Amino acid sequence: MKNFSTVVTRAAAVALVACVVAGPVQAAECSFKPSAPDQYVVVKRDTLWDISGVFLQHPWCWPQVWGLNRAEIRNPHWIFPGQVIYFDRARGRLSLTRPGSAGTGEPPLLRLSPQVRSEGLAGQGVDSVPVGAIEPYLTQPLVIEKGALAGAPRIAASEEGHLYLGNGDRVYVRGDLQGATEFQVFRPTGPLKDPQSGAVLAHEAAYLGTVKLVKPAAPGVDVHTFTVSSSVREMGVGDRLVRTPPPAARNYVPHAPHTAIDARVMSIYSGVSYAGQSQVVTVNRGSIDGLDVGSVLQLYHFGKTVADPERKGFLGLGRATMKLPDEQYGSLFIFRVYGRVSYGLIMQVTAPVQVGDVATSPE
Repeated sequence: MKNFSTVVTRAAAVALVACVVAGPVQAAECSFKPSAPDQYVVVKRDTLWDISGVFLQHPWCWPQVWGLNRAEIRNPHWIFPGQVIYFDRARGRLSLTRPGSAGTGEPPLLRLSPQVRSEGLAGQGVDSVPVGAIEPYLTQPLVIEKGALAGAPRIAASEEGHLYLGNGDRVYVRGDLQGATEFQVFRPTGPLKDPQSGAVLAHEAAYLGTVKLVKPAAPGVDVHTFTVSSSVREMGVGDRLVRTPPPAARNYVPHAPHTAIDARVMSIYSGVSYAGQSQVVTVNRGSIDGLDVGSVLQLYHFGKTVADPERKGFLGLGRATMKLPDEQYGSLFIFRVYGRVSYGLIMQVTAPVQVGDVATSPE
């Protein structure tokens, strides 16, 4: 597969840095569909990915075809249900203004009449991708990087010897808190191995809830006193504490990775063997490898090796084999990135995703 990153990175930089996309899209990879309509009416629950898919061969190219400044592209809530998206064929871009009419393409000023109940418009705008599908993975990660649990504080005992704990229960934690007072609680479930190298990159962990420090260990006391502030599953002795992370980046502007990526799907959640649209998987590449939030990868099934019906094998025995090409069947949107591991949201697949599938920079 050819290296696509240079072409798309330059195009994306132009779209994001320039105040206005001045001309038609030149890159064939971000071309419009021959059947693209002249206009589209936005409906509730649409995303920018959905809307752009009506017009573009590759919906993730949408930042390149909106005549908007950088701030507007990064905050997509300038589009609302009921608005009309126009395909400006002459300039090769999408717009909120009918081609040939006066206007900038920016959303019109909304004048609101007095109402009994009012709601913020920001919450009604269109998201870039299905945010609801990824929110739990932003606040409650299910992958813990290698080494993060080594020496992590652990629940060592509970009040009155309770085996399982829930909201409001008091627990005793042993370990170095490193000055933190709020923690997420996990139960390790197994290592995640790189499908290519076999190395352990991270550990799967069941997210159990959160605990808050009540009283640090006093001199001569071995444990810190915590209370369970929230729980989604019962906690118990031996469960591990991980410091509550800062809010994850939510800059969901899709783009090709800045470097060539050759990754593999490493795990699928919900305990299933196959994944489909809007499900979450992990890949064996992260920030160290050049991935960042918003990177888009193409998903491939490995090409099968099959018998050649017209060629005999070695020494005339059996049939010779031939390798079929890898088959591209969907896209993966990277929304959370660690050093060696990333979370991806499955987009537009025509076949089930399996562990070991290829995820590479777009062609």
